Amino acid sequence: MHILNFFNMPKLKIFLILLLSLTLNSSCGIYKPVDARKTPEKGIDKARKNIEEGKGVSIRGMMGGGKTNTFQFSTSNPMWRSSIEILDFLPLTTVDYSGGLIISDWYTDSSNSNDSLKITVRFLSNEISATSLKIIVHQRTCNNLNQCLTQKIDSKIEDELRSSILKKAAMLEKEDKNKKKK
Repeated sequence: MHILNFFNMPKLKIFLILLLSLTLNSSCGIYKPVDARKTPEKGIDKARKNIEEGKGVSIRGMMGGGKTNTFQFSTSNPMWRSSIEILDFLPLTTVDYSGGLIISDWYTDSSNSNDSLKITVRFLSNEISATSLKIIVHQRTCNNLNQCLTQKIDSKIEDELRSSILKKAAMLEKEDKNKKKK
């Protein structure tokens, strides 16, 4: 149909075509009433809500690559679980599973109140191996005037923690495999 013919059609036909198209569009569920009380006011909050609801447009989604994410929860990762269990005596400041990072707060032993330790565990992979963990120990030494010196130290604590975490992770993985067999 040419555009010129469209304008030459009688008004009744135009009205019927518009009415039919509106009816078809409204029956497809395009219109959805929205409660303003349930809609976030800020743009960032709206975007976050849309992401949670699975709405939005991405290049990957348009190319057919959307909805292919696989999620692994921390409870299914033996290295993560063993690290949390081994470090449970420490106050932890940062525990980020998605970033693969655990950082303790400064820990002071009751025998020496001038020295504190801070332990950082970085996960380089999910495999149960010594190369999957990077453990860093910092020591803070303070004098009576509260002047402190902080430095990274090479300590046997790193090796002991790595060994304990790996042993516990191997044990947890073995338990998980036995549960799956039953």
